[in-house]
Amino acid sequence: MSRSAHPAGPRHADVLPEGHYSAPPADLNTLDPKVWAQTVDRGDDGVVRVGGVDVKALAEEFGTPAYFLDETDFRARARAWRTAFGPDADVFYAGKAFLSRAVVRWLHEEGLNLDVCSGGELATALSAGMPADRIAFHGNNKSTEEIRRAVEAGVGRIVLDSFQEIVRVAHIAQELGKRQRVQIRVTVGVEAHTHEFIATAHEDQKFGIPLAGGQAAEAVRRALKLDGLELIGIHSHIGSQIFDTSGFEVAAHRVVGLLKDIRDEHGVELPEIDLGGGLGIAYTSADDPREPHEIAKALTEIVTRECEGARLRTPRISVEPGRAIVGPTAFTLYEVGTIKPLDGLRTYVSVDGGMSDNIRTALYDAEYSVALVSRTSDAEPMLARVVGKHCESGDIVVKDAFLPADLAPGDLIAVPATGAYCRSMASNYNHVLRPPVVAVKDGEARVIVRRETEDDLLRLDVG
Repeated sequence: MSRSAHPAGPRHADVLPEGHYSAPPADLNTLDPKVWAQTVDRGDDGVVRVGGVDVKALAEEFGTPAYFLDETDFRARARAWRTAFGPDADVFYAGKAFLSRAVVRWLHEEGLNLDVCSGGELATALSAGMPADRIAFHGNNKSTEEIRRAVEAGVGRIVLDSFQEIVRVAHIAQELGKRQRVQIRVTVGVEAHTHEFIATAHEDQKFGIPLAGGQAAEAVRRALKLDGLELIGIHSHIGSQIFDTSGFEVAAHRVVGLLKDIRDEHGVELPEIDLGGGLGIAYTSADDPREPHEIAKALTEIVTRECEGARLRTPRISVEPGRAIVGPTAFTLYEVGTIKPLDGLRTYVSVDGGMSDNIRTALYDAEYSVALVSRTSDAEPMLARVVGKHCESGDIVVKDAFLPADLAPGDLIAVPATGAYCRSMASNYNHVLRPPVVAVKDGEARVIVRRETEDDLLRLDVG
């Protein structure tokens, strides 16, 4: 493998162009544990390892690009959330972040419940043995077929998202001779400090039934009247990648206000409140997420205080971490291809993947870290933009980061914190094949989602 240096772009902070980056780190070979999974380290030979297996061996066996998931880290994070909230609360893993049958089995074994939002996610959960009564079914436009399958399977709750869905679920449940447990998702007018496209509690969006104008109260009236429904609580979700609980405090105040109104009007105290998910993770060293026990303590205190003020019994709390569990557990491994220095700007580093395996940078302007992982380097840092192989100028994986100036084609680089929403949102743009997901634990690696093949791609093309 060639190690010849390439002419680099700007290297020093005083000549860097304006962009999304901080000053170069003191040591490009150091891996910040905040953004890497817990068993990731750099061996004495300079090669990065996960679960005791070095990335060169992983690349040779499984190819690149590929997602490598630290099973030990995943299980530890799942267990930490379960332990933090204890037996008097429910933790629902948000399957949209990343779902596979292996993940479902891990969740089941670690005592977590599962949140799904499509027929495909429900099928995956059931096929892997998750008990139906530990599944919650979300979605703003569930089809009649999806609802029927969920009710037939006996899912623990369906989260109602519209007036039409209240009637639809009730009708199907009655038709099947069942009484379906449901929650009503309300939008509480709280806009979390997050990207516009992932803030989900302000009124002007597609999710939930607004508190404003009495719409949520009317939804409750209708649900309580229908024999096919057992209304067990209220659901609220205020956004994603949130680092503090102040938004949850406002949301809880408004939801508890609704619970009080329900008690006063109907003589019913609903037994559950779901505060959703959205807690952030560290994508870069600048991010500072809170630990599960801190979050659990804060949310429990908020709900308890609000209920005491309203003279309500404290309902059972549910939360829905997805990204917060799986996000930090995986990294994407790429092989470096073309390297293009642009004088006075930056160096473009092209890899063998791109927006087909990580659309978040293009979609949300998300920021990521990146590191050379197949060796160490004492070269000066260069400002780099890691880009993919697709026919789009917006095909960017890492917008601005520092890599060694002697980076060469054939080197392996890795982007951490890609466990959430990368494989889940992966595509076949340019007919590129979606990468595998490989779980690594205790020196062993195994495929849990295999790499697509050209046969897979052509099998759907019946023309």
